[in-house]
Amino acid sequence: MPEAAETPVTMDKIVSLCRRRGFVFPSSEIYGGLGSTYDYGHYGVLTKANIRSLWLRSMVQERDDIVALDSAVILNPRVWEASGHVSGFSDPLVDCRTCKLRFRADKLEDASCGRKPSRHPGETPDCDLTEPRQFNLMFKTQVGAMEDASSVAYLRPETAQGIFVNFKNVLQLARRKPPFGIAQVGKSFRNEITPGNFLFRMREFEQMEMEFFVPPDQAERWYRYWIEERLNWYLDLGLRESNLRVREHTPEERSHYSSGTSDIEYRYPIGWQELEGVANRGDFDLTQHTLHSGTKLEYVGPDGERYTPHVIEPAVSIDRILLAFLCDGYDEEVVGERERTVLRLHPKIAPVKAAVLPLIPRNEEMASRARNLFEELRRHHVVEHDDSGQIGRRYRRQDEIGTPWAFTIDEQTLEDDTVTVRDRDTLAQERLPISGVRAWLDEALERPWRSPKAG
Repeated sequence: MPEAAETPVTMDKIVSLCRRRGFVFPSSEIYGGLGSTYDYGHYGVLTKANIRSLWLRSMVQERDDIVALDSAVILNPRVWEASGHVSGFSDPLVDCRTCKLRFRADKLEDASCGRKPSRHPGETPDCDLTEPRQFNLMFKTQVGAMEDASSVAYLRPETAQGIFVNFKNVLQLARRKPPFGIAQVGKSFRNEITPGNFLFRMREFEQMEMEFFVPPDQAERWYRYWIEERLNWYLDLGLRESNLRVREHTPEERSHYSSGTSDIEYRYPIGWQELEGVANRGDFDLTQHTLHSGTKLEYVGPDGERYTPHVIEPAVSIDRILLAFLCDGYDEEVVGERERTVLRLHPKIAPVKAAVLPLIPRNEEMASRARNLFEELRRHHVVEHDDSGQIGRRYRRQDEIGTPWAFTIDEQTLEDDTVTVRDRDTLAQERLPISGVRAWLDEALERPWRSPKAG
């Protein structure tokens, strides 16, 4: 049995695992990379797809009151004028004339001096900081052949505005009335001054946002509902309760239009940080777009009732969710006097659900049966066939990518048509009829799962 010990998880260990096992690579690395941009490898793509699918399932498939939308990345620039992003979506920026580094003026306590990393910018006599100036976080681009003021457009910094400008379309065509929601998944872009901490803050990231439109007098109730609903989603998928908390923003922290904002925070290796935000945005967005577009974005009931709905918004980055699962699942332990690195992911999150391993790949009968089982399972689940190297090394590879189970075809398989199934977390093994593996895996993926690290 493995020796239990709580292993400190560092960002360096997560970065190393992601690189070693093909979850994430630095983008355009052969040209020196580009700050805080990353490419997802095979296992990263599969894991993100699982997270995305589970979010859409909980938001859309399993509910009657939310529909899906996929809006454009480049919108009419007037959208961003109406929303306030052109004038107000900015951070205060300062430069240090000594070390030539750039910092957010409101986050100096989180930054390190370029000359003395143990100190914060402005804390040493050598620091020479400029006066703060506002820096807009939107990426500008040009639309059309002419590069002038009339062709300026922006890459969206959030997906929410594409939902708001489609409110009337969805209201009419989806035959919905408040309370109802519109969910969207897509890329967003922010020209962050100080991106960093791996996947936590990037300039290009994938968001999952849902705007829930409610009658004004129901806004507070639905705001509390969605905080609880989203927190339970993470707990159901195996994040440890000890690493999650809800922090409500003070009035000074909230946007001027928000009557309530709460962060679901996760305890990353860099400390407690926002995982997902839930905000009561009031009627600000629909009112702004009504004023700027001249199109009334309101609900009119069959009896003539008329109002501008208030909006509750749960918003999260898939990249931050992935990072939270990687940090929560990473573990190191000693098994039989050998160290083992294992990624204890919920089976529904794991990129690969099972591995099929012939014990002796050179044995043609073992190899043939392993291949046949693999071909059967792959039609229903993402599985891997691995016949490279010693069986122990193959188990270790699967442990590091978080594969919950491994089915091994061995000598006994040739005698009685049974296989060994090995559990990633407990290392327990049992034998199954090879004909029953598919049904066993189907059932195993539906079982409740709890992290062994939860205690």
